[in-house]
This record gives sequence, C-alpha cells and structure tokens, in this order.
Amino acid sequence: MSNFFQNSTGYQERQFVESGAANAFMQQVFTTMSLGLLITGMAAWYVSQTPALINFFLTGFMMYVVMFAPLIFVIVLASRINKMSFTAASLTFATYSLINGISFSFIFLVYDLGAIFKVFLITAGTFGAMALAGATTKLDLSKMGSILFMALIGIIIASVVNWFLGSPMLDYLISIAGVVIFSGLTAYDTQKLIRIGAQVDAESETSRKIALMGALTLYLDFINLFLFLLRIFGGSRD
Repeated sequence: MSNFFQNSTGYQERQFVESGAANAFMQQVFTTMSLGLLITGMAAWYVSQTPALINFFLTGFMMYVVMFAPLIFVIVLASRINKMSFTAASLTFATYSLINGISFSFIFLVYDLGAIFKVFLITAGTFGAMALAGATTKLDLSKMGSILFMALIGIIIASVVNWFLGSPMLDYLISIAGVVIFSGLTAYDTQKLIRIGAQVDAESETSRKIALMGALTLYLDFINLFLFLLRIFGGSRD
C-alpha cells in the first residue's frame, strides 16, 4: 500500500512539474506571438498613413519584394534556427513581423477602420476559444493535423484557380474553408506546443528557440484566420 501511495505521489509531482514547464513555455510562446502581431499591426497602420511609404513599398518592383520577402524570412528562420543564436532568431522574427506589416498596409486602404477592428475582435475571440479547446481537450488532435494540412493545400490550389476564374462564390467558399482550417490548426498547434513544452527546460536556449518557432506557428494561424474572416465580414470601401 505504501508503494502505491509513493508511486501515486511521484506521478502527481511529475505531472505538476510537467504542467509548470508547459505553462512557462506557453507563456513565452504567446508573449512572442503577441509582440509579433503588435509589430505587424503598427507597421501596417503607419505605412498606410504615410503616402511616401505607400508609394515606395506598394508600387513597382518594391511591391513584389514586400510580397515575397515574408516567405523568404519564414524559410530562413525555419531552416537556420538551429545555427542561429536566440538573439539572431528573435531579430529575424521581429523583422519578419515588420515586413509582414508593410505588406498588410493595404488593408487600411481597402477596408474601413471600424470593420478591421470588428474582424480583429472576432479573430481574437475565435483564436482564443480554439487555443483554449486545444489546451484543455482530452482528445488527441495529432491525426487532425495531417487532415488540416491536406485541406490547406486544397484551398491554396483553389485560390490559384480562382485567381484566373475570379468567381465571388468560390472566393467566399475558400474563405469559409480557410476559417475552418485555421481554427482547427490553432487548436492542433496549441496542443502540440503544450506537449512539447512539458518536455523541455523553459530556461534553455534550445527551448527558447522552440518557443520562438511555436510563436511563429500561432502567429501564422492568427494572421491567416484574420485575413479569411476579413474577406467574409470586412466589406470594402467600394
């Protein structure tokens, strides 16, 4: 009987330690993600309010640089982070967030500020609810990840096709699918990151790099969820 209580106590202590490690890890993830979103939002608004910057970044050759540079930064960060210092990786993430903000500055030119704020609140609520679901559910969401990834490939292909077709109905359906997919990915990624966080030392540089990549993942979930919701609920100045 004493062995049972010792084993039970040891199991509970291990669970407590793992829970504490996961909480510390996820705090790093959400803090970094929030800072990235703040940089993106401020950069987007500032550029949209500065005609000289609009003319510089959103016309001619620079428009394509701003369009494709964020993808390059993501690839570099994902492929080189193990060889970077944490400081260098953090600066890369901050720069990526800044350039993303520049590329999203058109949003303030196309949509009313009130509509943007409304959709941001909807996005924050949806993201928070799905992150909470991923953190608390007893279901294993690991299989859902591959299904959602395949669905994501599907809407990318559909978006390319609709680039040529220009169908408003197809665009609407793609947007609905995008909201569903990135809502699911938010729950999936949150659960995955919590499990990773329970196994790492939150104070180590390796753990901080993993948390940074986790922040990038959730940042992308939030941004894409926002963009798809904006296409559905935002309307436009036209």
